[in-house]
Amino acid sequence: MNSPTLGWRGVVKDYVTLTKPRIISLLLLTTLVPMLIAYQGQQSLLGFINLIVWTLVGGALAAGGAGAINMYMDRDVDAIMSRTKQRPIPNDRMQPHHALVFGLVLNLIAFVVLYLAANLLAAVLAMIGTLYYVVIYTRWLKRTSPQNIVIGGAAGAIPPLVGWAAVRGNLGVEALLLFAIIFYWTPPHFWALALLRSTEYARAGIPMLPVVRGEAETKWQILLYTLLMIALTLVLTPLGLAGPVYLVIATLLGLIFLRDAYILFRTPGTGTAWKLYKYSLLYLALLFAGMVIDRAVMQLI
Repeated sequence: MNSPTLGWRGVVKDYVTLTKPRIISLLLLTTLVPMLIAYQGQQSLLGFINLIVWTLVGGALAAGGAGAINMYMDRDVDAIMSRTKQRPIPNDRMQPHHALVFGLVLNLIAFVVLYLAANLLAAVLAMIGTLYYVVIYTRWLKRTSPQNIVIGGAAGAIPPLVGWAAVRGNLGVEALLLFAIIFYWTPPHFWALALLRSTEYARAGIPMLPVVRGEAETKWQILLYTLLMIALTLVLTPLGLAGPVYLVIATLLGLIFLRDAYILFRTPGTGTAWKLYKYSLLYLALLFAGMVIDRAVMQLI
């Protein structure tokens, strides 16, 4: 192991890498927005801000812990793929069991934080997210089914449930719709990247959709899930769960997403897949931001 020669800065950096910080930022946004929507003066503003801070801390710990356990379980695959072979474990900078213990400890702390700062439901939901991600997706579906990201993607859709539950103590229809939006967003987002990495996935023995069904079928599935996702985003306003400002934002963002997905579908090769992948990240962030903007505008009217 090379970790003793890294120095403490290198060791800290490796432990941070285990948590997948880039993913955490988007997960926290999808936790925060439902909290802002769910808040209706149930407590003082100062108390609500305190709840937000600790819920996000707990969510970050749970997501980071899940990421660490994922890297422990996927260390054999990570060693094969160029995108991941420089991670701490496959690069021999960290012993695998250190990552596992780190991930378990982070999730234990996350449960305690969410239970004490929010409620039992929020804490349990966060743990369900971790277990689903590392057991159902990482350990089982990822290695056995081309629909791995469809079913396994539910793990990434749990943060809105955690945020809503932290404020309301229950799961309303709004939270379930936000869950569904992310659930249907995940396949086109991830399959766009999988199209670019299909050779590596094949070499690693991971049955991603492009590997098993081919490029054309994957592009069609991306287009289909994009349409389903957009439809879900637009029903919030007719159901009275969002206002006209959100509807305009969701429509414009959805049309751009649909355009990029259609271009990918119609264009031979995978040259436009990266553009769709990058936009999908921006899309989700702006869509959730649009919900907050809509709520703020409607309160001013």
